Amino acid sequence: MLVNNAGMGMRTVNPRFLSEPQPFWEVTPDGFRDVVETKVAGCFLMAREVVPLMLGQGGGRIVNISMNEETMVRRGFVPYGPAGAGVEALSRVMAADLAGSPVAVNLLLPGGATRTGMIPDETPADFRARLLDPAVMGPPIVWLASEQAAGVHDRRIVATAFDPATACG
Repeated sequence: MLVNNAGMGMRTVNPRFLSEPQPFWEVTPDGFRDVVETKVAGCFLMAREVVPLMLGQGGGRIVNISMNEETMVRRGFVPYGPAGAGVEALSRVMAADLAGSPVAVNLLLPGGATRTGMIPDETPADFRARLLDPAVMGPPIVWLASEQAAGVHDRRIVATAFDPATACG
């Protein structure tokens, strides 16, 4: 199983991205490239290396981690949002390319802002209190690795809404 969860947050491009959104034209080309290369190219490069091994060993599972659509199109979230959209599109293409093979590809997103080291230090306490615990990602990842998820392919799963009883439907 491969879980692609590489990422660089907005904090690397704009340390005050939550309180002072930066318009896209003020983002440096290097900052843009760094985030896109880490998130999108990172998923591509890892899967490119692992898929031939999975195919040769009779199968496997890939879970690409992304974000909700609201974050993808949020004001001041270039390049983080477009990179997440790129991961989502890449996941769909990977799933199409692997359709009918023993390798499943799915997309997983937390379902909201998550408590990580990517949140600015000056973020208000009330906002921090609403952040999701990163552990919300664990149950769906474990399920996607299990026999119950055999045949689950090309799905977009939201961790906060995850219910293994209905995940196959």
